[in-house]
Amino acid sequence: MLRRFGLPERLLAILLLVAGVDFAANTLLFERASQFAVAEDDAARVAEHLVIASRAIERTPPQERVGAAQALSTPRFAISWRAAGNRPVGAVPLAKMRQQVLDLSGDLVAADLQLYLKPRSGADAISGSMLLADRSVLYFRTRTSEAWTLNAGRVISLMLPTLMLVTLAWVLFRATLAPLRTLVRASRTVGAGPPEPLEETGTSEVRDLIHAFNEMQQRIHESMASRMQSMLAIGHDLRTPLSRMQLRLEDSRIDEDTRQDMGKDLGEMRHMLESLQAFVESGGSRIPAERINLAAMVQTLVDTAADDGCDATYHGLESLEIMARPVSLRRALANLIENAVHYAGNVRVTVQRDQGLAEVVIEDDGPGIPEDRISDVLQPFVRLDTARSRDTPGMGLGLAIVRRAVQLDNGELKLRNRPEGGLEVTMRFPLATAG
Repeated sequence: MLRRFGLPERLLAILLLVAGVDFAANTLLFERASQFAVAEDDAARVAEHLVIASRAIERTPPQERVGAAQALSTPRFAISWRAAGNRPVGAVPLAKMRQQVLDLSGDLVAADLQLYLKPRSGADAISGSMLLADRSVLYFRTRTSEAWTLNAGRVISLMLPTLMLVTLAWVLFRATLAPLRTLVRASRTVGAGPPEPLEETGTSEVRDLIHAFNEMQQRIHESMASRMQSMLAIGHDLRTPLSRMQLRLEDSRIDEDTRQDMGKDLGEMRHMLESLQAFVESGGSRIPAERINLAAMVQTLVDTAADDGCDATYHGLESLEIMARPVSLRRALANLIENAVHYAGNVRVTVQRDQGLAEVVIEDDGPGIPEDRISDVLQPFVRLDTARSRDTPGMGLGLAIVRRAVQLDNGELKLRNRPEGGLEVTMRFPLATAG
């Protein structure tokens, strides 16, 4: 039956439930408020004051009763008189307290005594009225030693149901919207790996939305897988004709300068295909992460660059373990080191712990990147050198491959220009847990 209720119906049901509970709680509170009582001494004092004041004012001429009422008033018991008028009814009538006063003074039975609490009259104020023999009205307001406790308890009792109702509504709304929160969390990982269908729960609208989301992520996965396979197939098929062209170039009778230029072009085409294949493969998460020694991996890459005659130095820890995919991470680190050596002629790499994370800092003394292009260079197929006669190989996929590899292992990547010149690339990864 609940599955037939849509989101509007469920929200309406929650509001009706809260309103019903609020009505029942207030009814109970007002019923209990009518049973408030005061100490016997206070009840006797109220009865005594009313008897004396009513008799004195009844014996006073009507034109002098207002002044007489003021004269009979005390700081703790205020009295006023009116010839006629509608008697106000308080927010909370005090039936039990009224009966206490009547039991102590039978003279007040015929006076139609009324007692009630008026929240705005003071924390411990009790107000009331009674009829005199000529049907004029005597009003009074007094303070009792127990009324403050009763009023404070009433205020707390009124606040408590409100807080309980707010809590109840909050819990019910969260339970109703829980499938939507699950959907929001799942939407952040769409395309990052194989689709994980969500259970279709909740209201009819939410179930329809989750069903559409499951179908959407399946279509996205199939589309990405198809495009990946197509790009990999194209890259693989182009390798064969490139190899043939290289063999024919070596056997052809052309001058050496032309041969070298054509060889560079063929080499750049191979490098492009390798970059394209690396970029496609870097987006896959099917390869599980494993525990690796990040410091050892970085030091090996730096030593290899130094052995090739590059100005490459390593600083930092000898061992630092993280959970990562070694192939994609090694490719990303190699790309950064090669870029630094190519553009700046030198590279300095530091591996350290920072605030519970593994941090790799790669610095160079090169020209850096224009501030307005730092975010652009992380996008695929974006190159800073757009000239036709460029001497930089590749397709602008190096930093895009790095960013994908870092994101795949739950890491962070940050690029900034150093104040003294050069580029600084920072990679941060969660440390591997013990065990």
